[in-house]
Amino acid sequence: MKNEFPKGWDEARVQLTLTSYESQSEDDAVAEDEAGVLPSESVIRVPRDLVAQVRELIVRHHG
Repeated sequence: MKNEFPKGWDEARVQLTLTSYESQSEDDAVAEDEAGVLPSESVIRVPRDLVAQVRELIVRHHG
């Protein structure tokens, strides 16, 4: 099976990214996650079967 990568990505870039995340400390991972969320946003877990409905709600909210 041949891997297909997004434009600008290749096997070397994937391996570099994996290496980076696999060597990251838990504290650094939490800091990275928190830095990616705006104060007006929240991150939650959603059951997969509800993801489409949640997306629709968000689209309607941003109308």
